[in-house]
Amino acid sequence: MDNPRYSPGFIGVDAARRSSLLPLRVAQIGLRIGSRSILEHIDFDLDGPGVTTVLGPNGAGKTVLLRILHGLLTPTTGRVSWNGNAPDAVRHRQGMVFQHPVMLQRSVRANLAFVLRARGVARRERGRRMAQALSLGGLERLATMPAPRLSGGERQRLAIARAWVAQPDVMFLDEPTANLDPHGARSVETLIQHLSDAGCRLIVTTHDLGQARRLARDVLFLAGGRIHEQAAAETFFAASGPATPAAAAFLRGELID
Repeated sequence: MDNPRYSPGFIGVDAARRSSLLPLRVAQIGLRIGSRSILEHIDFDLDGPGVTTVLGPNGAGKTVLLRILHGLLTPTTGRVSWNGNAPDAVRHRQGMVFQHPVMLQRSVRANLAFVLRARGVARRERGRRMAQALSLGGLERLATMPAPRLSGGERQRLAIARAWVAQPDVMFLDEPTANLDPHGARSVETLIQHLSDAGCRLIVTTHDLGQARRLARDVLFLAGGRIHEQAAAETFFAASGPATPAAAAFLRGELID
C-alpha cells in the first residue's frame, strides 16, 4: 500500500525563525582522513527558500558534505556558518534523513512519539504534532502498522515525517529515493515539495537528474571532492548546458572521477 493522500493543512515553519538560520556560508572546507582527501576547497553560500540538490556521481563526497553541514563531522580545514552559528550549535533546529534510516521495531505512531519524547515535547503537544506528521506523510491509515512492514516508499516517508515532527528549520535528505520504485520515488518527491512549499529549507543529495529537474531551485555539482558548479536549476539544466566541463559531462551520462 503506497498511495498517500497529503493534506495541505499542516503547519509550516515560522518564517522569522526559519530565516534566522540563513544564510549558510561555507568557506574553504576540506576533510582528510589519514592521507586521503575526501573534500577540498569547498566554497559556497546558500540563502532563501526552496530545495538545493547536491548532484554528483557516487563517491563524490555528497553524504560527507551533508554530515559536515549538519555538524556530525568536523572539517579538517575551513568553516561552516549558519548565520554566524557553528553547525553543532544549531543541529537541534535541523533534521537529517540518512539514505538507510533506522526504524524502531514499533508502530509508525511510536516512531514519531519517540522523537517528541526525546526532544522533551510536552505530552499535550505530542498528539497534535503526531497528527500533523501523519497527515504530512500520507500515513494516517498506517499509524498502527509496525514500521518494518511498510513498503520502501512508506518507510522513507515515515523517516522524513519523523525528522519533520521536531519542527526543524532546515532538513538534509541523503539520496531519499535510492532503491525505490518509480511510484515510491514520486510519493517521496511529492512529500519533499510539500515541505518546501510549507517553508522548510531542504538540501537534498541525489544522482537522479530527473529528480533534480523536478525539485531543485538551485544545484550544487560535486565531483572528486570539489564543488565544480553552483547555479540556479533553470540555468544548470538549460539547453546551453552547465558552465563547467565536469558538470556538462555528467549531464551527458559520461563517467567522471
